[in-house]
Order: sequence, then structure tokens, then C-alpha cells
Amino acid sequence: ESWTKEGIEVFLKRLRPPFSADFVIMPHSSKPKGVAVKEESDRLLGRLSPDDFVILLDERGRNLSSPELSTVILAHTSQNIVFIIGGAYGVTDDVRRRANLVWSLSKLVFPHQLVRLILTEQLYRAQEIARGGKYHHE
Repeated sequence: ESWTKEGIEVFLKRLRPPFSADFVIMPHSSKPKGVAVKEESDRLLGRLSPDDFVILLDERGRNLSSPELSTVILAHTSQNIVFIIGGAYGVTDDVRRRANLVWSLSKLVFPHQLVRLILTEQLYRAQEIARGGKYHHE
């Protein structure tokens, strides 16, 4: 959707290292659910480096406040931080085990494009918290 794409681009342009980001959109599998989850998860795992700090977004994960997210990112600036948004049917347990942190935006389930928008906004908010900006209000 154009409105999410525009919002994502606005926040991506505002991000500076170590908060800068880009998205790698991987195609969905056309196979049945169980096979698709395995295929997509294997492709995700194949793209990861052993040194990556992996954050999996999953509604069953841990809730973080925006300041906590900022702290997590700052604690891992020496690593490549990879955020994973799973496919429509989720990810395998192998991906969950590989994740250094499983983060829940909410117990609600959101469409992927909305998750990307929320994620980029939260990265910007984390950046502004770290630099003492006025964007985030406690």
C-alpha cells in the first residue's frame, strides 16, 4: 500500500547509524502451509551470519518498551542486527531458537506492511531516545 510505503520511507530517511536500516523482502512460498513455513524459514536461516544479533518479531515474544528497544540496539552496535518478520504462517522453531530475542509488538497480529511501518517508527524512536531527542515523551 502506498500509505505504508510512504511512511516507511519517511522513517528510513531519518535513521542514522547504528539505527539505520534497510529491508530485504523475501518472496513467499507458494507451497502448502507446513511446507511453506519450512521453506521460508530455511531461506531466512541461510541468509544469517553466525555473528548476527537476531530479533524475531512474534506476537508470542517479549514486550519491550521503546527505551528498552533502544538499549538493546545500543548494546549490540558491534553486531549486525537483523529483525525478522516471519511469513504469513510464521517461522519454524529453528528460527525461534536462532533468535537472540523474540519481540512482540502486541498480542495482536498485524499485516506485514504495517509491521514494517511500526518497526521503522520504533527504530526512529529508539534513535531519538538514545540521542536525547524530543520525539519520545516519557
